[in-house]
Amino acid sequence: MSHKSNYRKWLSQKRASVNLTQEQVAEKSGMARTTYASIEKGERNPSVSNAKKISDVLEFEWTLFFEDKVRDKSIKPNTA
Repeated sequence: MSHKSNYRKWLSQKRASVNLTQEQVAEKSGMARTTYASIEKGERNPSVSNAKKISDVLEFEWTLFFEDKVRDKSIKPNTA
């Protein structure tokens, strides 16, 4: 139930820790801001390539995306 918000929270915290906006991360990662924002919100899972680019910019291990992806896929979105 709270995995999506946890997903969004850890990624936005990583972004905040290096003082970058969503736009800046997207630009440095070579993707549209809307794509990055969807990934940060947990609405979209990144490709391996995008995960590596984002993790390089935000300085964390890219495999974190896929650890959360496995958990997120087992939980249906619930916005009650």
